[in-house]
Amino acid sequence: MNRYLKYSLVLIIISSIGLAVYFFAIKSDNHSENSHQKEVYTCSMHPQIIRDKPGNCPICGMTLVKKITESQAEEDNSIDNLLKPTDNFIVGNYQTTTAKDTTLSSEINLPGIVAYDPNSSVNIAARISGRIEKMYVNYKYQKVAKGQKLFDLYSPELLTEQQNFIYLVSNDSDNTSIIKASKKKLLLYGMTKNQINSLSSSKKVNPQVSIYSPASGIIQGTEKMDNTSNSSMQSASNNTEILNIKEGNYIKKGEVVFKLVNTDKVWGIFNVSQGYNSLIKTNQSIKIATELDKNEFMDAQINFIETQFNPADKSNRIRVYLNNNNKLKLPIGLRLQGIVKTNSIQGVWLQKQALVSIGNKKIVFIKKNNGFKATAIKAGIEIDDFIQIISGISVKDTLAKNAQYLIDSESFIKTE
Repeated sequence: MNRYLKYSLVLIIISSIGLAVYFFAIKSDNHSENSHQKEVYTCSMHPQIIRDKPGNCPICGMTLVKKITESQAEEDNSIDNLLKPTDNFIVGNYQTTTAKDTTLSSEINLPGIVAYDPNSSVNIAARISGRIEKMYVNYKYQKVAKGQKLFDLYSPELLTEQQNFIYLVSNDSDNTSIIKASKKKLLLYGMTKNQINSLSSSKKVNPQVSIYSPASGIIQGTEKMDNTSNSSMQSASNNTEILNIKEGNYIKKGEVVFKLVNTDKVWGIFNVSQGYNSLIKTNQSIKIATELDKNEFMDAQINFIETQFNPADKSNRIRVYLNNNNKLKLPIGLRLQGIVKTNSIQGVWLQKQALVSIGNKKIVFIKKNNGFKATAIKAGIEIDDFIQIISGISVKDTLAKNAQYLIDSESFIKTE
């Protein structure tokens, strides 16, 4: 009995060892099979092509990639993985071009507008305190001529000076120095020579003295009114805005009653886009045409370059001083077109159609083997149909001539 039990135990142990060896062999075979599956290569464009070693696709010529079986593939549900393109390589036969290392020069078109020259404005201030009895100018942007009557002023102080002058002329006519000093005082108070001569001959004071404009111009406003911009000056709805100084108002000595702007000298203000700032210089020649006649040009020079940058439209402004004489007479707000011829610029230039913008990147497609690879570049200024290349490609690279052809609505472009 004991011998039989021992013999049975030996058979069981041998059987257990055999099963272990069998299962180990099966697992080893599965591992070998899986290892072998990792070495399968296929074409990303033609998945029916299967090879057991690296090579090229016999259909399109693309480099074969390793194929991972479903049992070995790891699931990745991240958004980056879902949006990842199948390949960064675009297969196709497209026309090609190359960048050129050359020198280019061109003309820059600058949009502009006619604006007032603040340096030619005139402030009409009260030379003596008093009350305005009658206004002859009532609206902003009303045009006045030199010598035109602006308002009638009643001033007790001016009335007293008139009486003193009449007394001297009537009772001390030989004292010419004092009479001359009194007459000069009346001139400083705002009376004209004709008014003083009339006062001397009539010997009668005038309680109200008319104040005349010392210059020609357009009423811009008063000291208490906010300064208006050029855009508001062009608004038709503001052309009849009433002045805030009216009949019956008291004005103080030194107070600015009117602000006159002159149109004999004006500014041509032009916007220079970002990237062209380095090409614009002071005293550089500029040809200017107006929207009234785009075929007639006038020659001028750039007088001033503003250093303030406008972040809204990414530009800064230049000024051209124009003598707006009777022959020219450009109206304020008239749109202008300036043409500046640039100096020759040395650099690497590429036709603009070989480049495409995708948001914050500009890309080109470099030819590699049997297709094209999307590559990001850094671009500079544009001249005519060419754009300056700062970095990303060289003149040795062959590029797709029209980058737009390589983009469609079903593709994701991933640049290097």
